Amino acid sequence: MSASTATGDPVVVRSLRKQYGKATAVNSLDLEIHAGEVFGLLGPNGAGKTTTIEILEGLRNRSGGEVLVLGRDPAEHQREWRARIGVVPQSTGAFADLTVREVVTQFAAFYPAPRPVDEVISLVGLEAKRGKRALTLSGGQRRRLDMAIGIVGDPELLFLDEPTTGLDPVARREAWDLVKLLSERGTTTVLTTHYLEEAEVLADRVGVIIGGRMVDMGPPADLGGRSRIPAKVCFSQTGPLAGLSLPPLPTDTQVEVSVDHEVRMVARYPTAVMDALLRWAHASGVREIPGLSIHRPTLEEIYLDLIRKHGQGRMGPVDEIGQLDQMEASLS
Repeated sequence: MSASTATGDPVVVRSLRKQYGKATAVNSLDLEIHAGEVFGLLGPNGAGKTTTIEILEGLRNRSGGEVLVLGRDPAEHQREWRARIGVVPQSTGAFADLTVREVVTQFAAFYPAPRPVDEVISLVGLEAKRGKRALTLSGGQRRRLDMAIGIVGDPELLFLDEPTTGLDPVARREAWDLVKLLSERGTTTVLTTHYLEEAEVLADRVGVIIGGRMVDMGPPADLGGRSRIPAKVCFSQTGPLAGLSLPPLPTDTQVEVSVDHEVRMVARYPTAVMDALLRWAHASGVREIPGLSIHRPTLEEIYLDLIRKHGQGRMGPVDEIGQLDQMEASLS
């Protein structure tokens, strides 16, 4: 199906390609982003994330393929279309000498139907700072101001580029809450991040770009077959459990017992294993099994495994917003 025949999805990409001379930054990339979802775009530096996002935003021309964003080709640069998207780059550095309210008011004037300025300031949690100059804000507060600039136009589609880079844990969690709130209000969000925990918390689906190709896509819990990978169950068979025979376990459970009585299991059905162990321990008068733990592959482990699997033949470490811009300028 071509992008031109797709309906309903705010972002539809078919066979997207971007070349800089002989270098291929994006290669036959397909992507659909559904209305109202938070979509996380992951990938190592130089993988093609920034190039892809800038093509979707209408900031960079593509070499081939079809792209529809909110039903229009972003390469056409329509003013009405651009007012329907919001962009939060890594840093705006906007009008440092103006107050928070003045900055938001200035950007609100760029849109035909902006949100009320005070409502936006409240939404990002800067009410107490509305009269303060942007220059005096903390890092977390400046990021909130960046977010206010991105959403003041009441966008249908919001692009967030590394929204919590440099923030402390408290400010990061507050930024996450804001993204969740926008999602609940129906905003479709495209998130690029190097924080895998952030993608897991916020994203309904994630896509991994490596070497200019989309190598996997799906809910964080299912990426790379994650939900089907056996879990590891470990505990220490000491105290009242020492010397006891293990209970009957699911037939496909692999068990290894070390010389220091550490039991390690690989289980496709860890819930059934845990149930058997808990009943076994209870029958032996043990309320807490020593060192009991269960581990499934984290999103970070799956992501790194995808990089290892697909790393051969990928582009070198290219700074996309630096070196690639220079290459494009030299070719124009």
